[in-house]
Amino acid sequence: MNTVIESKHRLERKPDKTRRLILEAAYQEIYHHGYQGMRLDVVLSATGLTKGALYHHFPNKQALGYAVVDEVIYGLVQQLWTQPLAASEEPLGTLIHFIGHIGEIFGPDIATYGCPVNNLAQEMSPIDEGFRIRLDQVYLKWRGDIQQALERAQRSGDLRGDLNCGHLANFVLASISGCIGAAKNAQSLEQLQNCGAMLVDYLQSLRTP
Repeated sequence: MNTVIESKHRLERKPDKTRRLILEAAYQEIYHHGYQGMRLDVVLSATGLTKGALYHHFPNKQALGYAVVDEVIYGLVQQLWTQPLAASEEPLGTLIHFIGHIGEIFGPDIATYGCPVNNLAQEMSPIDEGFRIRLDQVYLKWRGDIQQALERAQRSGDLRGDLNCGHLANFVLASISGCIGAAKNAQSLEQLQNCGAMLVDYLQSLRTP
């Protein structure tokens, strides 16, 4: 009886696993070549699936691109920002540590290929409203996580009380994106580390004396 139930559960989960497999392969293609450079035959080759399997889950390339933003990229923001900052007892310190070690956390790909959110925003937001809206939701989430961390730091007395945390979060996010973008253009992890170090120094200067 248990074997029958387990087999049924495996069958029920298989469509979700197939969908995730496609999304992960599509994300890698988009990250390395951009949405417009993504080729569905390469995605299929990476997954070992048929065209029928792909189109069963995603009717066209645009739907697949939207799902990558909604499910993969949004999920990365939650994994890398939402969860660590929410769990931290010292959110300002956690934020500073992340910025100061962003090259180590992401690895050399971050200086080679840049930020997946910013890449897509630069490429697709001016020409596709669906992408723009979805990416704006990612930025809202990312900025909101930083703002909440700063507000917690302010309440605990770690961050100066005269600061507008919403404005500061917007500046921090823009600075991170700019540092990554400049490092990508220079293909220099060292430039990313130097830029991050300056942002860290600035945030340290905002601590309560």
